[in-house]
Amino acid sequence: MTDTQYDRAPGDASALPDVERGTSSGALVYNIGLALAVILTAMSFWVANTSLLWPPGVALGLIVLAIAQMGIHLVFFLHVTTGPDNTNNVMALAFGVLIVLLVVVGSLLIMADLNDNMKMGPEIMDLHMQR
Repeated sequence: MTDTQYDRAPGDASALPDVERGTSSGALVYNIGLALAVILTAMSFWVANTSLLWPPGVALGLIVLAIAQMGIHLVFFLHVTTGPDNTNNVMALAFGVLIVLLVVVGSLLIMADLNDNMKMGPEIMDLHMQR
C-alpha cells in the first residue's frame, strides 16, 4: 500500500525527483546531442570536400548525413520521442512533413507541366527559321 500512483497529463512536469525517475540530467543529454551534431557537421564538410568518394555518391552521402542530423536534433534538442506522452508531437511532426512534401512535389509537378506547355512546337520553329 506504499506505492503511490502519479496521475499526470502529457507535457506536465513529473512529480518525482530526477533521482527517483532514473533519468539523466538535461545538461548531459544536450552535451551528447551537441557532440553528435558537431561530428555529423564535420563529416558533411569532409564528404563535400574529399576526393576519396565516388563523385555521384557525394550527394547521397550528404543526404544521409542531413537526415541523421535532423534525427539528432529531434531527439536530443526537441525531445521528440515515441513515448506515450509525445504522441501529439510525433503526429504534428508527421503532419508537417506531409505538408512540406505535398508543397514540394506539387510545385515540381506544376513546373514540369509548365515547362512542357511553354515549349515551342516544331511548326513555330520552322516558321521562325524561314524568315
